[in-house]
Amino acid sequence: MAFTSTRLRFFFTLYLGLQVFYAHAQIERVEPPNWWVGMRNPEVQLLVHGKQIGATTPRVRYPGVTLVRSTRGESDNYLFLDLKIAPTAKPGRVELVFSRKGAAPLRYRYELKLREQKPADFVGFDASDAICLIVPDRFANGDSSNDVVTGMREAKVDRSFPGGRHGGDIQGIIQHLDYLQQLGYTAIWPTPMLENNMPGYSYHGYAITDHYRVDPRYGTLETYQALSKAMKQRGMKLIFDEVLNHTGSHYWWMNDLPFANWLNRPETKTLSNHRRTVNQDLYASQYDKSQWNEGWFDLSMPDLNGRNPFLANYLIQNTIWWIETLCLGGVRQDTYGYSDKTLLRNWSCRIMEEYPRFSLVGEEWSTNPLITSYWQKGKVNHDGYQSCLNTVMDFPLQAALVQSLNGEESESYNPPFTKLYEAVANDFVYPNPRQLLVMGDNHDMNRLFMQLKQNVSRFKMALTYLFTTRGIPQVLYGSEILMDNSPHHKNDGLIRSDLPGGWAGDTVNVFTKQGLSATSREVQDYFARLLNWRKKNPVIANGQLMHFAPFDGVYVYFRYNQQQTIMVIMNANTKAYHLDTGRFAERMGKATSATQVIDGTILHNLQQITVPAQSAMVLELNK
Repeated sequence: MAFTSTRLRFFFTLYLGLQVFYAHAQIERVEPPNWWVGMRNPEVQLLVHGKQIGATTPRVRYPGVTLVRSTRGESDNYLFLDLKIAPTAKPGRVELVFSRKGAAPLRYRYELKLREQKPADFVGFDASDAICLIVPDRFANGDSSNDVVTGMREAKVDRSFPGGRHGGDIQGIIQHLDYLQQLGYTAIWPTPMLENNMPGYSYHGYAITDHYRVDPRYGTLETYQALSKAMKQRGMKLIFDEVLNHTGSHYWWMNDLPFANWLNRPETKTLSNHRRTVNQDLYASQYDKSQWNEGWFDLSMPDLNGRNPFLANYLIQNTIWWIETLCLGGVRQDTYGYSDKTLLRNWSCRIMEEYPRFSLVGEEWSTNPLITSYWQKGKVNHDGYQSCLNTVMDFPLQAALVQSLNGEESESYNPPFTKLYEAVANDFVYPNPRQLLVMGDNHDMNRLFMQLKQNVSRFKMALTYLFTTRGIPQVLYGSEILMDNSPHHKNDGLIRSDLPGGWAGDTVNVFTKQGLSATSREVQDYFARLLNWRKKNPVIANGQLMHFAPFDGVYVYFRYNQQQTIMVIMNANTKAYHLDTGRFAERMGKATSATQVIDGTILHNLQQITVPAQSAMVLELNK
């Protein structure tokens, strides 16, 4: 049959179309980059990104792996594949085939790995641990070759600029694990170390631009894994800092979103109203609730829409991927409560179902325990909301600790330590007070030494309290040598100052004590002695707590179990206090002497104990 001009035009158009497909159809990303056989949840959803990949028909060829469904994104450059991995599936390369009529198929080999450890071996942090919070860019520069990385938007290293890159990295942490362990730490929480390819202020890590890439200025994935392995060899736990709520504005998908509702309010970029009470408020308007959850945390941080089921899956799987890849000992979730609460429940429960002994901690920055307790697992909430988050940050206690030590009791008839006493008395609102994360500061607030008006005595009392009360102590790096952010208040760059000795040429060195003042050395020794004692005395982690109402500027509490009783006395007075102990008989019992934890001094007369001015005394009672 002769070809007419119409037929020729048809075939020519088809030919051009195929050429376009051959030239442009490709696979640029498959995320998660790999998965594992033997997971409790047998399904994984792959995000496949590439030009015109949505126009293809996918197939899977591998024994024990089934393609349950495929879903095209609203952008033609995305395809979501739901795979089911049978218990019989073996590790190997799964062949993904993407076909289109009249074109050669695209093939991608997706790796299924064998898990490095069993789910029960992923043991999270608890009250037996002590956590060091580290800002990696400011801790130590262990590899100067990655200080400047070609192609990064913020390429310059400038230690004189508080808000810039200073060059600290993962290798710097590895090199100083011995120091951290000698201080008494059992766990490390570094702020996020994923790619933050932002034009400026990228060092803090909370504007992530790729959920599956380690920021090359910190090192490589292999370096991150080496950190985890080095910590496990020391019996230490690595905590991963994650952000479900937002990303950086230069995230790789920003110019081509999978769905129009991938972000909250991308056109208006409305800021959050920061009204944390809306989840508990019986009278809260839907308008305020939406402003809280859908508003942006910052204009440079696009707000993720956790109600989109594909994005929710993406984020949950990303957490699991990092847990498996790094054999983590916990996850800290940034800006908890800002995300969609259904996503938060599904995220926390999915993880805890996979790893029953794991730990998740959420940052709900409120000084009201009715707000923070809402998120903890086991809380009976008025709206029926249930979470699987086992740990929350105890911001109410942090505020009370500082106020009490500074003598900021609101009513004149309240003696010193009333704020702290009543903060602990509120523990009845928490399902599990022992699992609260207690701290004196963090990387987002004035350093504790500065909050306490640079009073060394108060600072040591604060450390004593944090290391002996219920919960899991977390301390910001450098606190052991009285680092503060003077002369400024709430300057993030100064709060996150470089740790002395972490850079070649530093004249002061925290690791060797070179150049440290006598006071800094004394506090460093006090810190290590008390924290290492805590590590060896499980009564602090697992024992009961009993406290007595403060009086005359003195606060007394006990940690005890059947084997051991610890008595802690805090004296806020500017003079030594002679404490008559008769009122504590129900806890002191038949103790005949006591040993001071810090210096080993033995007290033989327990009827009256002299406590030095503005100090805390930790006593092991002897029967």
